Amino acid sequence: MKDAAPPRRIWLCADDYGISPGVNRAIRDLIERGRLNATSVMMVGSAIGRDDVRALEAAAAGSPRCAIGLHVTLTAPFAPLTMHFRPVRGGMFLPFPKLLRAGLLRRLDPEMVHAEVMVQLAAFGELFGRAPDFVDGHQHAQLFPGVRDAFLAAVNQSAPGAWVRQGGRNLPLARRLGAPKPLVLDILSAQFRRRAARAGIAFNPGFAGAYDFSTQPDFGALMRQFLDALPEDGLIMCHPGFVDDVLVSLDPLTVQREHEHAFLGGEDFPHLLAANKVTLG
Repeated sequence: MKDAAPPRRIWLCADDYGISPGVNRAIRDLIERGRLNATSVMMVGSAIGRDDVRALEAAAAGSPRCAIGLHVTLTAPFAPLTMHFRPVRGGMFLPFPKLLRAGLLRRLDPEMVHAEVMVQLAAFGELFGRAPDFVDGHQHAQLFPGVRDAFLAAVNQSAPGAWVRQGGRNLPLARRLGAPKPLVLDILSAQFRRRAARAGIAFNPGFAGAYDFSTQPDFGALMRQFLDALPEDGLIMCHPGFVDDVLVSLDPLTVQREHEHAFLGGEDFPHLLAANKVTLG
């Protein structure tokens, strides 16, 4: 009789560490309880300082497999770390739709994007004392035309051992067509993967976690879908958090963060992983 196949190891990554104290607390809570094994940090957030970094490192110290990455941020309502970054509006990055449009129309300056990503990487290194384990992008900006080449070049220069996040799913075409947001990520990620491979930069082989946050769906039901067909070392993006005034002032994704935290911290989640032969360890 053959031995049972070992469980698939995946990354479950909480985005946006540093956006607010409530989000930080929720992410650390789940890491300490073994319910997350990755988080990506916003160096332009309002809640990222040495105390926040020490607390995150302490939470991750007890995990045998917890990666800490950089969440490169290039969209409003956050401001660039480089003085001369353009285009901006009111001193802030462009909103997500306008940044994507500027990228598609080749109106972004790759040198300015490269300089901003380099400074965010340097800010991570200054606080953590090392390069990030991986690098991804807030609102998937790393995938945009006009951003991706500059992003990959900066990672190669400042974090050559890091892997990067792509957002393509491992699903048949017929199953991809039903959801517009993940389909756009599939299309953008195809070019991103080719460029990362040419640059010799590793990336996650599968991705899940994109959904319409405004509808506040059942996150447990979504997680069951996300686990389906996710390969070894595939990545699920999530956004757990506790709502506070800082978060409300910066991001429309609020209450759903608490729903995500409740499910990931609850009793059903470990059973779901076991039923799907998946581990975070």
